[in-house]
Amino acid sequence: MTSTVPLDPPPQADIHEELQARLRAARLGGSEKNRHKHEAAGKLLVRDRLRLLLDDIEDFEDGLLARHADGLPGDGVVTCIGSVDGRRVCVIANDYTVKAGTWGKRTFEKITRMQLLADELGLPLVYLVDAAGARIDEQFESYAGRHAWGNIFYNQVQISGRVPQICALFGPSPAGSAYVPALCDVIIMVRGTATAYIGSPRVAEMVTGESVTLEEMGGADLHSRVSGLSDLLAETEEEAIAAIRLYLSYLPSSWEAEPPRAAGREPRPTESLRSIVPENQAVPYDVRELIDAVVDCDSFFEHKELFAPELVTGFARLDGAPVGIVANQSAVKAGVLFSDSSDKAARFVWMCNAYNVPLLFLIDVPGYMLGTVAEKEGIIRHGAKMLFAVAESRVPRVAVIVRKAYGGGYLGMSGSPMNPDAVLALPTAKPALLGPEAAIAGIHFNRVMAIEDEKERQKLVTELRSEYEEQIDVFQIANENAVEAVVSYEDLRRELIHRFDVYRRKRKTPPARRNGVYPV
Repeated sequence: MTSTVPLDPPPQADIHEELQARLRAARLGGSEKNRHKHEAAGKLLVRDRLRLLLDDIEDFEDGLLARHADGLPGDGVVTCIGSVDGRRVCVIANDYTVKAGTWGKRTFEKITRMQLLADELGLPLVYLVDAAGARIDEQFESYAGRHAWGNIFYNQVQISGRVPQICALFGPSPAGSAYVPALCDVIIMVRGTATAYIGSPRVAEMVTGESVTLEEMGGADLHSRVSGLSDLLAETEEEAIAAIRLYLSYLPSSWEAEPPRAAGREPRPTESLRSIVPENQAVPYDVRELIDAVVDCDSFFEHKELFAPELVTGFARLDGAPVGIVANQSAVKAGVLFSDSSDKAARFVWMCNAYNVPLLFLIDVPGYMLGTVAEKEGIIRHGAKMLFAVAESRVPRVAVIVRKAYGGGYLGMSGSPMNPDAVLALPTAKPALLGPEAAIAGIHFNRVMAIEDEKERQKLVTELRSEYEEQIDVFQIANENAVEAVVSYEDLRRELIHRFDVYRRKRKTPPARRNGVYPV
């Protein structure tokens, strides 16, 4: 019989020390050179971002040691769970100091696992994006199969509307990876560093001959003002992270929960609420002043402020309870609805409906935009998208007719035929199929044009306009029971608080179907 001598186990102290050393090294991220280069570009390291986002330190992190032996700690992404204002959230954060934050064969495993975990736990999912796309040298392991990078986008769609997905873009998100922010509920971009594009300027020049800068191709300003991809333009990373926390304060953890309430506050002081809105329908005003005078003080948080500003959307609180606001802005393009503003409204309504946030519409709309340019841009398709979103919403919905409410714009803004819980009219309300000018032109055109004398013609137009405006007096629509109530400006806030408190108790079941066929 041959005897064997057992090998001595390695010293336990050495194993524990090695573990701690490896963990410390992994938490540092990329090389010292890469970290210094990253900070020199004016960007925060990924864990510094996490410290700003989370209340304290994260509860736990998954996959910290993934590929650390390859010199790629965490494979370029941090996935963890922590708390924001005492509520747990899931976080996926790229580490640009590790191979420019690119996606490798373990990166998408970590990302998709955290996505599924967020859905299973019913927790909001925050993406801190700073990544140069996927790694070409690892494509054969990570691109074409069923277990691949594309699972990230598939998961985003599956959990859309189930848990809030909020993305802050600190650096690049090129090519296919640009769809990560695009598929989130909220996208925040940092000016000067954040970019998103399908093809880089170099590739675009090769393919199309177009010569543009990176900022012109996909910078934060472009996407915040022109394309509409970005919902908020942040000046700094700190501002972007503060915005994430603010968005989360208005949204529930999941679609099955109620939005978080706060202590109620009286509105911002104003001399006279009724003085904000001119009685003359043609005189513009800033609808934000009306919003601030009605909602809790300093609670209005505008969404897509720089995009399609003829329509104002945003979150606010009424006696501490969150509401989503959609309001026509007469100070910009007279508040007419264009294709972009229709899209803006539809997406915001869909988000509020998904997460149980009641909707308040402030109507002062001349209608949808007319003319060949608008038709070529697809105003019918885009306007239909807004109508679709409003009509299928099941959260409490109240519309307030502030002044004019003309044509299809009245329907898009949740007028009575769109079956809101209530339509309230202020004393200045004047709803009609057509505005006075259009109505006179359509009904009395031949009669007016038959008068050769210019002064006599203008006199007739003035008389006809006065007659028409008398017919659309607020008391006429109240007499026809077209609105639930006519409310004074002074009573508007109280009325809204009471009505939303009651309507929140309603349970509305969506129609039985797989999905509607959405206008695009």
